This record gives sequence, structure tokens and C-alpha cells, in this order.
Amino acid sequence: MSTRLETYNTPDVLIQQDASVDESLKPKTEASRTVKPLDYIFMWIGDGVNLGNMTLGASLIAAGVATLNIFQTFAAAVIAIGLISVIFALNDRLGYRTGIPYVVQLRMSFGLKGSIISSLCRGIPAIVWYGFQSWIGGTALNEIAKIVTGGSFDNVAICFVLLQVVQIALSLYGFHAIKWVETLTSTVIILALLYVFGVLLTSHSDVIAEKWVHAKGSWGLPFFAFIMMFMGNYAAIFLSAADYSRELKTGISDKKRGFLYFTPILVAYGLTLTIGAMLASATGISNPVKAFAEVVDNSYITFFVSAFIVMGAVAVNMVANIIPPTYVITLLTKVKFKPAVTLTGLLALCSFPWVLVQDSSAKGLGMFILIYSAFLGPIVSILLIEYYVLRKQKVDISELYKENGRFAGYNPAAILAMLIGAGAAFIKVELAWVTGFVVSGIAYLLLTKYAFQGSKFKQGTIFEK
Repeated sequence: MSTRLETYNTPDVLIQQDASVDESLKPKTEASRTVKPLDYIFMWIGDGVNLGNMTLGASLIAAGVATLNIFQTFAAAVIAIGLISVIFALNDRLGYRTGIPYVVQLRMSFGLKGSIISSLCRGIPAIVWYGFQSWIGGTALNEIAKIVTGGSFDNVAICFVLLQVVQIALSLYGFHAIKWVETLTSTVIILALLYVFGVLLTSHSDVIAEKWVHAKGSWGLPFFAFIMMFMGNYAAIFLSAADYSRELKTGISDKKRGFLYFTPILVAYGLTLTIGAMLASATGISNPVKAFAEVVDNSYITFFVSAFIVMGAVAVNMVANIIPPTYVITLLTKVKFKPAVTLTGLLALCSFPWVLVQDSSAKGLGMFILIYSAFLGPIVSILLIEYYVLRKQKVDISELYKENGRFAGYNPAAILAMLIGAGAAFIKVELAWVTGFVVSGIAYLLLTKYAFQGSKFKQGTIFEK
């Protein structure tokens, strides 16, 4: 049975593509890109000022003891954010130039069938984060309900489910559904967090100074492990950088796009990490919402902060945790965007996010990040090696969409390199991301050059004979 083809223009390439491909997976044309640089900055601020990142800051305080002091915390943060911005700008380039999504970019290295495995490594953590952010948002929604009902209603589970239903409904409208919410929430949440910062400084400065600022901390393994958690926290996002850059208006240089990542991430992360660590120091509670309620003894302020925590959770999920796994589900099941985005929301309901963060410790969240980043570090390394070293930034995009083209099947070199990198990462899970990144990159170069002679995946690379 022959496959009907359709032809259309991308920014740089004329593509013949299987007409059965869902519209959401087709390359974005210049005319269809509506995200401006300022929108992009607010999008990443909105993504950064979330309770997940605040919880990461709270994870520095375990059983009342800080693993890093304030200087070590910020040194680790600046190092990590610098690395994140560089990798983001490098990995977003193919999607920005051609408009293809991440799940299609994967075919370049892993092949059509092999990309299924690697796309799941991105999709599954995103679904868990979706559930976690919704759980935190549900906790905040419950605080609002308690204030409104005078304490007669207190059920986080119901609020969690209700918020998830709302997010599923919003996500049906696609990537740009709540762009205005991103701008609004990022601005107002920062103002609200600055207020909380002031309260903590004026009312709890002594205990914060004792437990965090002047703590002995460590410049050893805990310091580097926090950098790895930082990297792991963003690993899933910058791995699928193409999903975001393909929405950004054309004509922006690589250096400027790096700036569009570094600045908002630094502002958002710096603020949320600091307040997360301060809250945990002051209260001994790792769940920021519950810590907020204890620190801010004012029902009106608690209501205000909680409301925007809810909105922030929705905004973060729309940016980082809904669209990428939706593309994965669309790719694997061939269903349209709306059924896929609904299924993503239902799966997030079943992610048991409350297991990751207990009131006394958020270590579960940190360990989850380190474990999944053991696989994501190798994948992003393979993509960068493929695009910049092996193919010298020259890729025939039309081949990525052909069911029986050059990238059909799977590339054993990429899959084996990913497994080798992940295996090395688990030797020392605290350093998982960097270990997997380096080892898999070297392994992929060597395997592509010396193994699997005659592999069609060598066509168009520096090792093509």
C-alpha cells in the first residue's frame, strides 16, 4: 500500500512528509511561530518560580541540618545554571532552525524505532513532575479551601484531582493556551515570594542563620551532588529543547537565545531556592506550602500566596510537563493531540507524587531527579555529538519523517551508548548526570566509528565511507 505524501515549506528545508503525521509533530513554519523573546523570558521565569524548585532548596535541610551553607548553595547554583544555559542553547538549535519537535529530533540518532525508548525516558519523568506539581498545587488549593470554609474542609486528595481536571481542560488548547498566565503568575509570584522573603528575614533570621547561612556544609560530594540535582532538575527540559525553541520567532542568534535561558533561570531559581531553604530552616517542614502557612500567620496573605501557587503549578506544567509527553504519546499511539494530552493528565494522576516529598524531608524528590537524569544525561550527549560532531549541523529533515527512509529502524550504537552511560552513572548516583553525559558521548563516538560496519546511520556523518 503506497503512502500519500504532502509537500510544504519549513524555514530552510522543503520537506516531503507522510500526510498521516499529526499536525503537532510537523515542523513549525516561520508564520506559525508566535512566541516573542520577552514571552520566552517570562515563560522560563514562570517555569522557575515553582514549588518543585523551592522544594529542591528545602532538600538542603534534612532533619534540621544543612548539607550546604548559603555560599556553597549559590556557588553550586551559578555553576549549574551556566551549564544548563549552554546546553540549552546548543540543543535547541536544530528545533529552532527547522521547527521539528524533540521526538523527531531523536530519530537522527536513535532511528524511528529506537526513538521510542529514548522518548519514553523524557516522557515518563515529565508525567511524574506533572503529578508532583499538581500535588503541590492541590496542597495550596486545600489551604485556600480551609480559609474559605473556616477549616471545615480539609482534603488534599480532592483538591489534587480537581486541579488536574482543570489542567487537562486548559491543555486541550495547546502550547499557547495560558501564555498570558505565564506572564501574570511569574510577576505576581515573585512579588509574593519577596514578601515571604522579607517576613523570613525579619522574624526568623536567627534560626535561618544558625541552620543554613553559617552551617559548616561541604565543598565535597554534597556540593557536586547538588549541582547534579540542579542539572538533573532541568535535564528533561533542555533535552527536549526543540519543543520550545520551535515556537520562538526566528532571527534570534545562538548567543541571545543562551541569554534568554540564563537570565530568567538565574532569577527564578535564585529566589525559589533561597526561600525554600529558608522556609525549611525556619520551620523544619520540607513541603513549602505547609511551611508558608506556618510562617505567614495571616489568612489573607496565605490565601493570596496559595492562589498564585496554584496558578504557578498550572503554568509550569503547561510549559515543561504536559507538551513533551503529549508529543511522545502522539508519536507512539498515532492519536491526535487532544486525546493524547488528556491521557497525559490521567497518567499524572497515577504518579503518586506524595511519596516523593514528606513533611520532614524532600530527599525522595532529589533521589528521583538523580535516578532519571542517569538516562537523560546520556541522551542529550548523544544528540549533541550527533548534530555537532558527526553531522556538522547538516541534517536532511525530510528523511526524519520517512517511515522507510535512512533513519528507519533503530541505531544500535546510540542505544548501546545510552545504556553504557546510564550504567556508569549508577556507579555513583550523586554524580549521575555528568558521568552519564561524558561516558555515553565517548562511547557513542567510538561505537559509531568502529562498530556496526555498514550501518545506514553512518550515512551523512564524518564516518561515512
